[in-house]
Amino acid sequence: MVSRRQSDLMQCLDGRGMVAIADLARALGVSAETVRRDIRALVDAGAVVRAHGAVGLAGQTGEAPFDRRMRENAAAKRAIARAVAAGIADGASVMLDTGTTTSFIARALLGHRRLTVVTNSSDIARTLATVNGNRVFMAGGELRGDSGAALGAPALDFIARFSVEHAVISAGAVDAGGVVDYDLQEAEFARAVLGCGGRRVVATDATKFGRRGVIRVAGFGQIDLVVTDRAPSADIGTALAGAGAAVQIAD
Repeated sequence: MVSRRQSDLMQCLDGRGMVAIADLARALGVSAETVRRDIRALVDAGAVVRAHGAVGLAGQTGEAPFDRRMRENAAAKRAIARAVAAGIADGASVMLDTGTTTSFIARALLGHRRLTVVTNSSDIARTLATVNGNRVFMAGGELRGDSGAALGAPALDFIARFSVEHAVISAGAVDAGGVVDYDLQEAEFARAVLGCGGRRVVATDATKFGRRGVIRVAGFGQIDLVVTDRAPSADIGTALAGAGAAVQIAD
């Protein structure tokens, strides 16, 4: 929940681009350290952007949509990423679809060695290529401007050549029927990823539970594990258990 002071801080930022922390402190009549404390919570919530001693409202700083989404529920996504990475051994093969949570997983895998990684995400490919003896295979095709993801028939044809130990996807939404998305091509790619893996994992923060998507990705019978930060609602939990899919709550 946003406090009154945090709400006042956001009002001060509205329409002003990036504002120095010292200027915010003077405007609000508080110390710079108090402003920094309030900013930390707002950064974790994805409401503001911080850079070089200044802060601005998300969406008013000229950054890409994917960069904004990387800040939304960032603490939860980092915890989920660590939990997923802990289940992947050195030398393993893993396929990752595009998404902010899977991008966090790529960063959590930076301590691993000799991974074979298949992805359609330019961000994930850049993160894991050329380090620790990894081999990275990037699906081809036109890259999306917002996410740097390759989608469509060329990307689907490419990943169909692989069989990996771990297939990991993010989720736009999760309801009692399974994993759902809002974009047809992203849903098609995520579905194909699950078909390439021996162990099929959905990594999603709890804000996605109960959302209503448009395009069905997979039923719970098509996945082995959901890694999240909080337990799902009773109807989703019952559906997962009935399909034999496990739930892991990340610390």
